[in-house]
Amino acid sequence: MHTGSGVVTATRYVRRMRGGTQSHLLGCSDGKDYVVKFRNNPQGIRILANEFMFSNLALPFGFSIPRHIIVTVEDSFIRSNPQLSIWIPPDRLIACESGLHFGSEYLISPLAGRIIDYLAGAVPNMRNSQQFAGMLVLDKWACNRDHRQAVLWRLSRERKYTASFIDHGWCFGAAEWEFCDAWVNGVCGWNEVYAAVIGWESFEPWLSQLESLEPDVIWRALENTPPSWYQSDWSSLEQLAETLVTRRSLVRNLIEQFRLSPRHPFPEWHDSQVMNRNQRAS
Repeated sequence: MHTGSGVVTATRYVRRMRGGTQSHLLGCSDGKDYVVKFRNNPQGIRILANEFMFSNLALPFGFSIPRHIIVTVEDSFIRSNPQLSIWIPPDRLIACESGLHFGSEYLISPLAGRIIDYLAGAVPNMRNSQQFAGMLVLDKWACNRDHRQAVLWRLSRERKYTASFIDHGWCFGAAEWEFCDAWVNGVCGWNEVYAAVIGWESFEPWLSQLESLEPDVIWRALENTPPSWYQSDWSSLEQLAETLVTRRSLVRNLIEQFRLSPRHPFPEWHDSQVMNRNQRAS
């Protein structure tokens, strides 16, 4: 599903979306609808950079992630659509800025099927549930300080849902780009999605692929981010890339911290599969 980024122009207002960044659903010049996060969102402009860079980094791993894109919103479009606003507590509304913003393709029309954008209770039957283990690899690597978020969707004629992973704005330590690891970082709120995890082999091929990922791939995923989304702070971007290169070797330990946490997320884990840290360090 994920096919990389491009640039489109907003042409049609659809509706306001829920969530901390107060995004809006906009129809664009390519005929598709995108969930658009604006530069002046309440969580900071780097949220856009984080969404864009994580989506690029995830591309070679084959995850189900909506296509991401740069959305140009012109002044005239803002003026014609007063709904494009952001609420600032306690009681102030400000207009969304014009310019370049982050867009994530809306997965499916309600007329074509069903979409579940918030999991509550039993987790539906999914065709790609194993990708939750793979996404945990990337979330731990990128220090996603939010819970792993996903939407489930299916066409009307289908019985199983597909999980697509969204909302990566709090990766890289959120807007500060400070990596503060904790076992709860980047994990899904429901243990059911990890039911098939039985050992380290359940994190393959993603874990080995990450550990052998070439630094040039990381650099290429970051370098085409619009500079305004990180205040043109090239030195901070360079440090971020170097940190990601270093953190490839930390992911196994971070996953094990989660495995041993009070969540007990992997009940089917075989003790024989536990990592021998001393052996790996030698």
